[in-house]
Amino acid sequence: MDRQALRDAVTRYNAEGVTGLFDRPKGRRPEWLSESEQATLAAVIFKGPKPEVDGVCTWTREALAIWISAKFGKTLHPGSLSRILRRMGMSRQKARPVHPKKDPKAQERFEKRGSAIR
Repeated sequence: MDRQALRDAVTRYNAEGVTGLFDRPKGRRPEWLSESEQATLAAVIFKGPKPEVDGVCTWTREALAIWISAKFGKTLHPGSLSRILRRMGMSRQKARPVHPKKDPKAQERFEKRGSAIR
C-alpha cells in the first residue's frame, strides 16, 4: 500500500469511522442534453419532420444534429448523437423505399403471372 493511500484511509477513518473506508461513487460528466431537451428531442423524432419547415423528409443523425444546434444552441457530432439516442432507448430504423406511382394491381398481376403483360 502506498503511504499516501494509507494516510488518506486513516484520515477518512478518523473522520467518518468504518463507513469512511468504503469507496465513494465517482463523479461523471453531466449529460450533454438535459432531460427536458431529451424529451423535446424524442417528441420531435416521433412526430416526424415537416419538410417545409425542417427542410428534410426523414430524420437522419446529421439533420437532427443541425436541428439541435438551431433549437438548443448545442453542437453535436452525429456519432455522439447516436450514443444519446441509444441511451434514450431508440434505435436506427430505415423505411423501405416505396415508389410514389406504384400500382398495387400491376404488382398483384406480376406475382400471379410473371412479367408478361396481357
